[in-house]
Amino acid sequence: MRALLYFIAIGALTAWHGGRVIGAALFRVPWRRGGVYDTAPRAWGRALLAASGIRVRVEGRERIPSVPAVYIANHVSFVDIWVLLQELPGSLRFVFKQEMMGIPVLGQALRAGPHISIDRKNQAKAFAAYDDAAKLIQGGISAAVFAEGTRSPDGTLRPFKKGPFVLAVAAGAPLVPVHLGGTWAAMPRGAAAPRPGEVTIR
Repeated sequence: MRALLYFIAIGALTAWHGGRVIGAALFRVPWRRGGVYDTAPRAWGRALLAASGIRVRVEGRERIPSVPAVYIANHVSFVDIWVLLQELPGSLRFVFKQEMMGIPVLGQALRAGPHISIDRKNQAKAFAAYDDAAKLIQGGISAAVFAEGTRSPDGTLRPFKKGPFVLAVAAGAPLVPVHLGGTWAAMPRGAAAPRPGEVTIR
């Protein structure tokens, strides 16, 4: 039953909030701070956390810089994305793997955002995408990047990729390490639905 309710919730919320972003892009609505491209993803993440019964405890909020930054986080669960969307301030875009572009509605919303897709099989294209992300950051938008490039299969920290560090240098932006705790227990890779509980972002 929990899996069915999750499937309904994520389908409906993605259609609604993703549709808002796609519609705005189709009508060429320009980006402005606090506009639909910023608020719709944040509302999507917040709603999914609430629907899943997941509470978020924040530590170190005072260490967040007042300028656009590159947030580099560990990645063990789909829940990580919701937490970052809810808790990181300002305009935020994700650097994500190109394969996600094939997910109905979500893929189109990511493109419309615009978030930055990375072709992990083509290093030249990947670094060109980081150049695009650097321009976004210089324009006032922060970026969230997963240090390991993909979700950990067992919840342990995997080797870091170079891209997030290259991005921070290229953008001339501060690099802010973020640790997500408890999200593996909430929804490990392969789980059908998230479990209620508390997670931490440090």
